[in-house]
Amino acid sequence: MLVKERSIERHGTVCAELHFNLREEVGVKLGNEHWYQHVPQSAHTGHSGKVTILWNQQVQTDRTIPNNKPDIIFRDNETGTMLMDIAISGDKNVIKKEAEKPRVSMQGLH
Repeated sequence: MLVKERSIERHGTVCAELHFNLREEVGVKLGNEHWYQHVPQSAHTGHSGKVTILWNQQVQTDRTIPNNKPDIIFRDNETGTMLMDIAISGDKNVIKKEAEKPRVSMQGLH
């Protein structure tokens, strides 16, 4: 089993790499940075303002919901919004984590 601090570090690294790759996909200038040097900023916009990537931002809702701060929010003005909440767990805990983080339909959210 991983110690808690190591697990948190792994989570941050995976989220930062995903954030880096999303930025690259939408055309946000990356400079000479490598994914392992990437420090995500709170917001990035690409594709002429059509795509926004938010890092560690709270979701505004009309009612109280638990865990309303996903790791990454990917918003495309043409296709909609995707909330990404990453879970890093040991092999034995995968089913438990999937149950804790159910998929939610994003239809109608823009």
